[in-house]
Amino acid sequence: MRFAICNETFTDRSLEAGFEAAARLGYEGVEIAPFTLAPYINEVSSSRRAEIRRTIESLGLKTVGLHWLLAKTEGYHLTSPDVMVRRNTSEYLLELIRACADLGGEVLVFGSPQQRNVLPGMTRQQAEDYAVEVLGSLHKELERTGVLLALEPLSPQETNFLNTAEEAVRVLRRLGSSHIKLHLDCKAMSTEAESMPILLRRHRGDLVHFHANDPNRQGPGFGALDFVPIFGTLREIDYRGWVSVEVFDYSPGPQRLAEESLSYMKKCLAAVEEAASKA
Repeated sequence: MRFAICNETFTDRSLEAGFEAAARLGYEGVEIAPFTLAPYINEVSSSRRAEIRRTIESLGLKTVGLHWLLAKTEGYHLTSPDVMVRRNTSEYLLELIRACADLGGEVLVFGSPQQRNVLPGMTRQQAEDYAVEVLGSLHKELERTGVLLALEPLSPQETNFLNTAEEAVRVLRRLGSSHIKLHLDCKAMSTEAESMPILLRRHRGDLVHFHANDPNRQGPGFGALDFVPIFGTLREIDYRGWVSVEVFDYSPGPQRLAEESLSYMKKCLAAVEEAASKA
């Protein structure tokens, strides 16, 4: 289990200073929101991508990948009934795949709730069909680059499309791609009917990425959610991917959120390992 942090946590400082803070605190990886690099990813040249990658790796970090893929963009939508919007969305996602590979990343987390909502006048089935069309067009580039796309179920408070792990997996099954898998997030899972350990066990075969946060939208350890059972289940299912801290409420301050989230996760993992050694 490797711990990373989403770089937009450090929006109180420069991009490079954020990477430095993550490394100094003891994180192993950084997950990048494209809007922290430029308004649109195609504005980030290949030389700039190489420079960012060198900076990250010089600090002993690894680029996990990208998330918030369509945030703060205009004209892109996964389930739009407009064929040109879907085509443009596909082209933009293809460039994000290439950028992820250029930066040394492994995974693209597709959350972007506003850019996937079922629009007025559409059925959920139509939205799913359009999503399958767009996502299906990415397989060859994902395969060429070795990047994985991970679909992220989100709560009904955030979006009206793909609100449960089961719904996301149904789309995965339709796509049938070895490079399009499942991402799970603690905050989002807290709105499901079943417990997080049950969901993790059920979807172990599709899970490739994981976000650690509290339902209160702050970091792990900043609310009531106990991560010992969560990490215990991740260990049980032999999850070997990244656990990335993703925060939405920065009121405690970026530094405290980053530092205390990692400290809490390490304590939880140590408790899990100690219990396993005594079993």
